[in-house]
Amino acid sequence: MPVGASPKREREFKQLEKEFKQEGRYPGREEEVAARIVNKQRAQAGETQKAQGRQRDEKPAARVADAAAARDLPIAGYQHLTVAQIRDKLDGLSAAQLHRLRDYEAAHKKRKGVLQALGALA
Repeated sequence: MPVGASPKREREFKQLEKEFKQEGRYPGREEEVAARIVNKQRAQAGETQKAQGRQRDEKPAARVADAAAARDLPIAGYQHLTVAQIRDKLDGLSAAQLHRLRDYEAAHKKRKGVLQALGALA
């Protein structure tokens, strides 16, 4: 584990390594695989220097613009909906509204199912 990992991540690392040895998984590579798993979790949680730098580099104005764009969408709470929920709400939207949703989706989450559904209706 890298220096600076939290005690929680250290415990997770040791637990994974122990489990892998007991189960006979990844023979000879238990430590490497456990470290990779914990490091991936750290990066996703923003606990690594690289992830923290990315958050610092993001301009507050960009975050405000993204929030404003999400508020202007024709479906309330769009960014929190699943693909199936979005598909159910597409009927009855105008071509302009569908176009706005397609542009937003392509710029943000890029979910294949949503983009296909929007493309079929537009």
